[in-house]
Amino acid sequence: MTHTLSVLVENKPGVLTRVASLFARRGFNIDSLAVGPTEDPTLSRITIVVSAADIPLEQITKQLHKLVNVIKIQDLDPEDMIARELVLFKVNASSERRHEIIEIANVFRAKIVDVGKNSLTIEATGSASKIEALEDLFRAYGIKELARTGRIALGRGQRDSTKT
Repeated sequence: MTHTLSVLVENKPGVLTRVASLFARRGFNIDSLAVGPTEDPTLSRITIVVSAADIPLEQITKQLHKLVNVIKIQDLDPEDMIARELVLFKVNASSERRHEIIEIANVFRAKIVDVGKNSLTIEATGSASKIEALEDLFRAYGIKELARTGRIALGRGQRDSTKT
């Protein structure tokens, strides 16, 4: 089962190394890892996507809690989280086919962020399935370069139980 962990940590050197090594020592492969500062500059959020059974993952979260710099850990529920990825595509774009690529980008609400003589660079955000669908379409034109972030995620806000 795939789990998305949101780990709030102190924004200090070496914290990411300690967190990632804990997974490596336990033999877990991290599918996605994204780190960045939060609204509080003294804290960072590490979003880790890992495939694991519930019991071994529980052991890892207990060990994560023991790390001095770890403040809070959440195993986000897929039904109750907002998750996004970012990707940059540099696509071959001859003048004859450029309009087709721009149209595909528009359908996916992606942005053209750079125009070269023979290429377009497109920025897209969304779910992993949206990013993969866009990649499949751009492959027909030839992808020169691709850079993709890992998943970032937050739990949804409190839902009002009085509304249906």
